[in-house]
Amino acid sequence: MSDKNNHKDQEQDEMKDTTANVAADENQDQVNDTAEEETQEQEEIGPAAELAEMKDKYVRLMAEFENFRRRTAKERLELSKTASQDVLGALLPVIDDMERARQSMESNIDPEVMKQGLDLVFNKLNQVTQQKGLKPMDLKAGDDFDSDTQEAITQIPAPSDELKGKIVDVIEKGYTLNEKVIRFAKVVIGA
Repeated sequence: MSDKNNHKDQEQDEMKDTTANVAADENQDQVNDTAEEETQEQEEIGPAAELAEMKDKYVRLMAEFENFRRRTAKERLELSKTASQDVLGALLPVIDDMERARQSMESNIDPEVMKQGLDLVFNKLNQVTQQKGLKPMDLKAGDDFDSDTQEAITQIPAPSDELKGKIVDVIEKGYTLNEKVIRFAKVVIGA
């Protein structure tokens, strides 16, 4: 009898398991159906909502970029207006000295005194420009020609073989401002 009871218990357990499996499968089917319905709804609503969200991000990004562009343009304009203020402020004492020298020239005829005054003003002007980063290019006859910093105005027959392809004469000094060429030296080179 105990075998019958065990057999019955096993059958009951198997039926319970089968019933539980069927119920679980039904629940899973319901979950799957619900998920599919939500996915379909999201697919129907999703692309439109996603498109609207992306469009909103795009419009905001473009607005930010436009604001950035305007702000930098305004800053650049302000900078160009005031960039020379520092240099011109430093040159004011030199201008004052030039005015005093001119007044002195009217009352004093001694050429030696005028030369000394002019030398003082010239030295002061050189000091101010060098403090601001302006440097003349140091070129002389016999130096190699460099097209990056020099402009050849003309070629003449070289007075000697050593000057062929080299600088024969410097017509106008070149200048650099903080290591950047702002005026090319005008030179004559030997051919």
